[in-house]
Amino acid sequence: MYGAVIHSPGDVRYELRDDPRIVEPTDAIIRLAASCVCGSDLWDYRGINPVHRPRPMGHEYVGVVEQLGAEVATIEVGDFVVGSFFASDNTCAICRAGYQSRCVQAQPVGAEGAQAELLRVPLADGTLVATPGQPDADLIPSLLAASDVLGTGWFGAVAAQAGPGKTVAVVGDGAVGLLAVLAAKQLGAERVIAMSRHEPRQRLALEFGATDIVTERGDAGVAKVKALTDGLGAHSVIEAVGTQEAMMQAIRSTRHGGHVGFVGVSHGVEIPGRDLFYAEIHLHGGPAPVRRFLPDLIDRIWRGEIDPGKVFDLTLPLSEVAAGYRAMDERRAIKALLQP
Repeated sequence: MYGAVIHSPGDVRYELRDDPRIVEPTDAIIRLAASCVCGSDLWDYRGINPVHRPRPMGHEYVGVVEQLGAEVATIEVGDFVVGSFFASDNTCAICRAGYQSRCVQAQPVGAEGAQAELLRVPLADGTLVATPGQPDADLIPSLLAASDVLGTGWFGAVAAQAGPGKTVAVVGDGAVGLLAVLAAKQLGAERVIAMSRHEPRQRLALEFGATDIVTERGDAGVAKVKALTDGLGAHSVIEAVGTQEAMMQAIRSTRHGGHVGFVGVSHGVEIPGRDLFYAEIHLHGGPAPVRRFLPDLIDRIWRGEIDPGKVFDLTLPLSEVAAGYRAMDERRAIKALLQP
């Protein structure tokens, strides 16, 4: 099969790779209907995460089951499935508490590389969720979004306790931030403030349910959020970037007693203890337990209640994966969808 391999920062190639095979009896092999480039992939592409050797890329995926290990019982060959970027057994005490991304058997699916034609998914029973039938082509982008960015944005909103009567602010206007806006609206937030400087992303945020746009960043952004909230700050703030500036902007935009849900992969983030102490807020976040939300998200998509696939504003054949990385790195695209 062919798939994406990163060799060094800025160097992603479409290469012939070995077909995946069943390794454990709990594995499944799926033929991918679509995959995509994630904002977190850019940490490697930009050299912020070190790249020591060539390795496969991609961790967001939907497709049709082709092979099953002998112990897989909940899905069948031919099922169209959506999976999380962390494989989980979905039965351990941590999974049962709703944190499948920290399962005692958790394995990163990205190690196999989902920007490809085929993918081996470990712990298939606990990781993959079958759709009610074979989806129409127009549903595939939204189902693909559920595999990571929708589930991650949703977790950010849940962690921030977005809900009826709440004002929610979202720091970050990438795919996760935009879908956090959608999630906050779906969870009943009264007011959703999207922090964005980019007009196309602002338009999509408004379409997803934002009521206000704040273009300022840092202290100026905090001041604007407070000006919109009687000087108090938002009840709920979602941090969807992972930088020091974004985290402090989120914390300082939150009213005392409020909640921050942080889902941006942290890079160089250090929270001053004194600032945190006197902020008197709740912090909750980390790698999103997407598997917790998949049944509900798939149902909402299937019924046409939400259309998160709108975050994909660039569609390319898998063979042009390098162009997808360039477009996202240069902010010419919010998110690139890849078709094998």
